[in-house]
Amino acid sequence: MRAAGRLDRTFVFIAFPVHIMDDILWAPWRLAYIAENERERQERSARDEQNRVEVRPDGDPGCFLCQAVADPERKRRLVIGRSENTIALLNKFPYNNGHLLLAPLRHVGRLDRLSETEQAELTRELNRLVIRLEEKMRPHGFNIGLNLGHAAGAGLPGHLHWHIVPRWNGDTNFMTSIASTKVIPQALEALWEILAEPS
Repeated sequence: MRAAGRLDRTFVFIAFPVHIMDDILWAPWRLAYIAENERERQERSARDEQNRVEVRPDGDPGCFLCQAVADPERKRRLVIGRSENTIALLNKFPYNNGHLLLAPLRHVGRLDRLSETEQAELTRELNRLVIRLEEKMRPHGFNIGLNLGHAAGAGLPGHLHWHIVPRWNGDTNFMTSIASTKVIPQALEALWEILAEPS
């Protein structure tokens, strides 16, 4: 069917309206971020700059994944585990509770530039992280994917990373349907404590 018009974020179709959700509410800290004024935003940016560490020779200093790889302060970077060639961390802006990112340690933006060893290890780690999330969080399913290139939605196209998003039956509720808002009930720090593996 063709769209007859648009009101706010609702497309009005000839037969029925379809609402498009595009807002995410993270409780409890998201409101502070949204309400932040320009001075506070500049102060946060300066703190981020102070926390910047020297990255590996093959890294990009402006890449948050390369910063996580190089930083020994795992909790600050939300790193929950790493292997010889991979790193796993909580997504700072999750689609759902328990949303993880898995990336190669190397700053590489194309699948064909991964070594066979990296490819195999990424697959093993992906499986291991799914099992860990199943044990710790008991989701009913997962969305797992990779955005390859900026046009495909990659916010960081220079460093490959897989999204592992736990899903539960009914995790789309009235807040999502009516208010265009996603509520994520657990603070990142509390989730880190549950999922972080020993160094």
